[in-house]
This record gives sequence, structure tokens and C-alpha cells, in this order.
Amino acid sequence: MAEQSRDVSKNIVSRAPEVGGNLLRNLLEVAINGTSNVPGAKSAAAKHLVKRDSVEEAIESLVLTHVGLAGAQGFVTSLGGLPTLAVTLPANIAGLAIVQVRMIASIAHLRGYDINAPQVRTAMILCLMGREGTQKLVDSGVLPTTPLAIATAPVFDETLDQTVSERVLGELLTRIGGRRASLLFARRIPLVGGGVGATMDGFSTIEIGGYAREVFVTRRRLTRG
Repeated sequence: MAEQSRDVSKNIVSRAPEVGGNLLRNLLEVAINGTSNVPGAKSAAAKHLVKRDSVEEAIESLVLTHVGLAGAQGFVTSLGGLPTLAVTLPANIAGLAIVQVRMIASIAHLRGYDINAPQVRTAMILCLMGREGTQKLVDSGVLPTTPLAIATAPVFDETLDQTVSERVLGELLTRIGGRRASLLFARRIPLVGGGVGATMDGFSTIEIGGYAREVFVTRRRLTRG
């Protein structure tokens, strides 16, 4: 079984530009446009903005909400587009990625970015790598520039988008291995196993939310209404 799992992972990674691009585009569509049961990024942003006195307060509320969603296993079952993603990624990882991308997209929208622009979407996906992971790619020369520069570029770079897709897909696959190892250990401790996954997802979402707030600096002022 372990050998078969490794073979599947190797096959996915070898086809990363193709598989990663298609997978992440599907993920973006679900996160940004929503489903019949779950509102998309713009709707989520508007909901928080109308209840707060400023954009920054809305973003703070939005991040906290998504941290809660990341730890709520029931949320995954409400994602209509999840079955197609779960073909490649286990449901929990795909569901968590959708939660985090919706949070990132909502932050970008509130900060004045066009989340339908392909270069902005590339930057949003890159945020899933987190601050440290992204900086390593920039420092090593794998990425030519920062997520902010990608988001504000005048044209879409398809080659760069493929590179980002490949790297992010690899990161998601790595998370699968880390999650399995952590949960295997946690199951040996009474009353602990059930909360480990939720805690991991919550901390990950806090980190990525903070990074997205750094990346998508304010471009225009939004008001309620």
C-alpha cells in the first residue's frame, strides 16, 4: 500500500505542470465563485465588510472565521466542487486549500485587487506556500520576483504560473505526508488524536492569512455599502 501511494505521488509530481495547473484552477473556481452551499470570496468579503467599521477590521474578522472553518470537518462536505479535486488530493487537504484560498482571495479583494485577473490568481495560489516557503523560492531563483510583483504585473506570465502550480502542488502533497505522520502518532494518545488535525489546520490558516495580508498591500480604499 505504501509503495502504491509513493508511485501515485511520483506520477502526480512528474505531471505537475499539467495536473497542478488544472487542479489549482478548479480549486480557485470553487474558492472564488463558491458553490450552492458555500458563498464565494467576494460574498464572504462583503459580508464581513458590512459588519465592520473598516476594511482592516473586516479582514481581521474574515481571517478568524476561516481559521474556525479550517478546523471544522463538516465544512468539507459542503463544497460542491470538492469531488473533482479529491481525485488528486485527499478530501481534507483539498478542502483546507479551498478554505485558505477563499480567505486569501477575500483579503486581496478587500485590498483592491481584481481576483479574476490571472496574474493575481497566480499570486494567490503562491500564498499557500507561506512566507518561508515563498521566500526560499525567490532566494533560490526558482521565482524571479515576489507575489506582490506577480499580482501587479501588467501581463500574465504563463510559464511562471506553471512553475507556481508545480511548487504549490508539491507543497500540498508534502502536507499529506506530514498530516498522516502526525495523526498516526496522535492516535496513540487518548483524547488527543481528534484535535490534532483541527489544530494543525488552524495554525496553518493563521500563518497563511498573515502572509496574505503582507502580500496584498492596499491598492484602493473600500467603503461599506
